[in-house]
Amino acid sequence: MDTINAANDVLFILLGAIMVLAMHAGFAFLEVGTVRHKNQVNALVKIISDFAVSTIAYFFIGYAIAYEINFFAPALALTERSGYELVKFFFLLTFAAAIPAIISGGIAERARFYPQLLATLILVSFIYPFFEGMIWNGNYGFQDWLERLTGARFHDFAGSVVVHAMGGWLALGAVVLLGHRKGRYGKNGEVYAHPPSSIPFLALGAWILTVGWFGFNVMSAQTLQGISGLVAVNSLMAMVGGILTSLAAGKNDPGFVHNGPLAGLVAVCAGSDVMHPLGALVVGGVAGALFVWTFTVAQNRLRIDDVLGVWPLHGLCGAWGGIAAGLFGLETFGGLGGVSFLAQLVGTLVGITIAGIGGFAVYGAIKALMGIRLSEEEEYHGADLAIHRIASSPDYDR
Repeated sequence: MDTINAANDVLFILLGAIMVLAMHAGFAFLEVGTVRHKNQVNALVKIISDFAVSTIAYFFIGYAIAYEINFFAPALALTERSGYELVKFFFLLTFAAAIPAIISGGIAERARFYPQLLATLILVSFIYPFFEGMIWNGNYGFQDWLERLTGARFHDFAGSVVVHAMGGWLALGAVVLLGHRKGRYGKNGEVYAHPPSSIPFLALGAWILTVGWFGFNVMSAQTLQGISGLVAVNSLMAMVGGILTSLAAGKNDPGFVHNGPLAGLVAVCAGSDVMHPLGALVVGGVAGALFVWTFTVAQNRLRIDDVLGVWPLHGLCGAWGGIAAGLFGLETFGGLGGVSFLAQLVGTLVGITIAGIGGFAVYGAIKALMGIRLSEEEEYHGADLAIHRIASSPDYDR
């Protein structure tokens, strides 16, 4: 029976890893549909290259920092429990690799290619695993301290803060240091839109992400015995809440509508295992409206040229999700309990602080040492030709 249980757990978490791996195609097509035609190839190459670099960084450094486990043991030890630790690494790697995939959307159309890969290497090796280990492995005594202070640990079942808020706030540093795209803002306060190149591709990316998210959330149980239908239904309700409020707040804009479910799913990750479905609906609904409003403010008033709106979507909706778990996870609001609002607030603020400092530090250092932005001429011609020497749809002589 132990062998069968181990094999079942391996299959369960492997399926989760595959579903989250597929989400990276969603990240890619969401960016392809949002950027202009001259930057579509670059979006595709960035996502797949970032995943490869993330795998190396997490395998050799990051996973050991987070979980104090390395893969330099004899081969026989790696096959214990049907190789469960290996597929667990694969599953958690797909979370870690989401960090540069998130950042990619914010810095699109004007970032240099290899400096971004270097940033990916550093972030997935050190910054992300440091906070991941604090929360999900109890490293450095943070969770014990928080429990003594508030009576509960910071609860983040599937990564509203550990993954999404971290990715969004790391991206903010990169976006600010890069500066806005040429022609995005006028000297007298004018705001010039760069419309999405393909709404169908944008919608395809959103749908791939939405479907894969049920692996992201449900399989965060990490064992078959721990699976909960509550997580699946809460994810569904938050997704729907995000769609409906972004539809209303965004005035039928397809870009907002297709990011709405993602906002809801980002927010519900933390408390998806402890909320009531009605609470999840509210959390997702707030996140959808929050995304529309903060995206508009960031782009038009703060003049933060975050191309895909990853700071509002992941950074702010992720922070809302971390805090919301401390409200809608309480028995008072129909939740299962075991959470504390103060613990959720403190944990969320700590995550934002680490990501905020880390993003400005890493991208600031790379900017000073080698530069992080394409030249004005390269940006004008587009990253596809400047970096990859080919357009997404070359016009061949016939």
